[in-house]
Amino acid sequence: MLKCRLIVSALSPRLILLFKNQGRPHQCERLRSFHTFPKMMSEEVVQPPVKVLKRSPEHDTCDTEHVDKKLKIDEDQTSNEKKFPKRKVVLLMAYSGKGYYGMQRNPSATQFKTLEDDLVMALVKAGCIPENHMDDMKKMSFQRCARTDKGVSAAGQVVSLKLWLLEDLVDKINTHLPPQIRILGFKRVTGGFNAKNNCDGRTYSYMLPTVAFSPKDHDQEDTSFRLETETLQRVNRLFACYKGTHNFHNFTSQKGPRDPSARRYITQMYCGEPFVRKGAEFAVITVRGQSFMMHQIRKMIGLVIAVVKGYVNEEVIERSWGEEKVDVPKAPGLGLVLERVHFDRYNKRFGSDGLHESLEWTEQEDAVAAFKEEYIYPSIIETELQERSMVSWMATLPIHNFEGTAAGAQQRKDGNHVQQDDNEDGNGSD
Repeated sequence: MLKCRLIVSALSPRLILLFKNQGRPHQCERLRSFHTFPKMMSEEVVQPPVKVLKRSPEHDTCDTEHVDKKLKIDEDQTSNEKKFPKRKVVLLMAYSGKGYYGMQRNPSATQFKTLEDDLVMALVKAGCIPENHMDDMKKMSFQRCARTDKGVSAAGQVVSLKLWLLEDLVDKINTHLPPQIRILGFKRVTGGFNAKNNCDGRTYSYMLPTVAFSPKDHDQEDTSFRLETETLQRVNRLFACYKGTHNFHNFTSQKGPRDPSARRYITQMYCGEPFVRKGAEFAVITVRGQSFMMHQIRKMIGLVIAVVKGYVNEEVIERSWGEEKVDVPKAPGLGLVLERVHFDRYNKRFGSDGLHESLEWTEQEDAVAAFKEEYIYPSIIETELQERSMVSWMATLPIHNFEGTAAGAQQRKDGNHVQQDDNEDGNGSD
């Protein structure tokens, strides 16, 4: 519109003369009004003065420094994230559980030191995770395959989390860990991977002095005892009874016989050939299952020991899977070790897709074996010979009657009225 007015104003003198000669006065007046428009536009519009408030130089400097500092931090963080992207990985852990109150961290009970306390601290010091992830481990999507109990060791624990992929990642983390805790390897996994939920099998071992399988009238402190072949064969026949799916409500605490989570699937259980260490004979029991409830493995072993020693007939094993309560003795926790965890379904789906690695640790087998020989086995053997935990426990076997009681059976008849064992959420370990 303004452009049109300016054009008409420029031509108005000639048009006025033309319209005047043609006797058209009205058009002449309208053109004269357009002709005055540029003059109106050229006049300045006087605005009232505005008072400008000036800041002090000190204030300007402070704000500038604050903005510059924030920009620098953001740039550094962005640079670090580009250089070391945060990705979902799994870490292969080995540790001796002596002196620790189990695997899982408990921020509300800091007086009880756990293995995850030391691990998370090492991750922060190594620069793998931000410091604020220590207070809320969900920020790094942390999960472990098994919550090992107080004093329990592991040769193949696996945890999943998101962290920055630094160079020499394993060495950086181990620098800030005590010698009895080692990270032996790491692998990239899918973004939705969860160490606990994706684990479909766990293998444990249990080291014990073979005198545990001696007759009940034998000297239980006799370190010269040697296990006979016939006795070892009987032990393995009894352990084989556990294979398959059974109701293990009598092998944990606070589980009713009708609780579906009490049914567990065992794929193998056997005792290996005995060996001598420091003058005493030991043997290692191996058990693999889909998952285990709290104390389940120790009670499975404890019941077989009671049968072999002659405190109860072997039919008690079959009876323990029924609804009635059976007083199952629980072997000491000292010899229990998480040997390895299995991801068969994950490996089948992602292990050969060309993008992800199969979660097998063949390259780390020598390191795992060396760690067990240096830290786990010596700790178990020395502690057993010094503290005699198995000998002390065997002295309590005569007080077990291995029979159900009316009160106990009644208490367990309805699993819905019994508090669930929340130590493992139905998916963890002893």
